[in-house]
Parts: sequence; structure tokens; C-alpha cells
Amino acid sequence: QVQLVESGGGLVQSGGSLRLSCVVSGFSLDYYGIGWFRQAPGKEREGVSWMDAIEGTTVYADSVKGRFTISRDNAKKIVYLQMNSLKAEDTAVYYCASEYPSGGRYTWGNVNFGSWGQGTQVTVSS
Repeated sequence: QVQLVESGGGLVQSGGSLRLSCVVSGFSLDYYGIGWFRQAPGKEREGVSWMDAIEGTTVYADSVKGRFTISRDNAKKIVYLQMNSLKAEDTAVYYCASEYPSGGRYTWGNVNFGSWGQGTQVTVSS
């Protein structure tokens, strides 16, 4: 059974940092890429970052470049999103998503995502 479970969200002041974690099961990070997404109230879901499974290539949304870093520990089956210099506009529910299973209907760039976590709330106070 595929599961993705996010944690690490919370309330932080502007300029602060948080590290989100996503524990995965039911598939291998060795073979499937993983992404982080967010959705603010009244807004569309947007891609934040993605990491390729094979080469570790990373992609970031322009709005978070230089502030957020995606990483993974394949052995522990955990994916992280380190968020620094947080801004009020980063406030959202953050989700991790996997390329497994293939053929997922949600696409970011040219990557399809087939399974999702339940999300973790990040609130940045100004």
C-alpha cells in the first residue's frame, strides 16, 4: 500500500526556517521521483520542488529558489524540504507527492504524480 506522510509544519515568524519531512512506503525512492507542492487558501495547488530518482536532479519554483532545498534519504525512505528565509506568502498546506504509480493525472512540468500525502500546514507570520 502506497503511503506518504508529511510532518514538520507549524507556525514560524517571517525569516525563520522549517524542515518538512515526508515518510514514504509502498514504493522505492530509488526508482521514483518525489515532489513538494503547496496550496494556499483560495489558490491553486502549485509545485514547489521536485527531485529525480536516478540522477538526483532538482527543480524549484522561482518563488522558492535559493531559500528551499529538497533532499532525500533513500534508506530511511524520507524526503525533506528545508525551508529558510520564510515569507508570509509561503503560508500554505504543503504536500509531498510521488511519481508512483506511473500515469498519475497531476502534472508539473512534464512529470506526472500519482500518489499524495495528507499535507502539513505551514503558517508564516509577518
